Amino acid sequence: QVQLVESGGGLVQPGESLRLSCAASKSIFSIYTMGWYRQAPGKQRELVADITSGGSTNYKDSVKDRFTISKDNAKNTVYLQMNSLKPEDTAVYYCKARSSLRPGLFQDSWGQGTTVTVSS
Repeated sequence: QVQLVESGGGLVQPGESLRLSCAASKSIFSIYTMGWYRQAPGKQRELVADITSGGSTNYKDSVKDRFTISKDNAKNTVYLQMNSLKPEDTAVYYCKARSSLRPGLFQDSWGQGTTVTVSS
């Protein structure tokens, strides 16, 4: 199982930017998908963005024009660049790795989360 460590969260004002990093304990080259999720207080965890092993990306509609997910296979790290942050982006952000054990069988690994607070 891969271990994940997120970093880069913090307190920013509306309109500012942050870049989150998710460092994996082993190669992410062949991991099926890597994703960023978030959970706001009192709400369910939701997908923000994910990226496949081939580099295809998928975004939650409300972040599509503001957030960018990317990965550096050489550094075993996935990033989430967040621009034009809004108060509604405030949440704990989690990194998830979905590994394929065999066709149709997957294993999910989660990081501990990093807190993003957007407030004036």
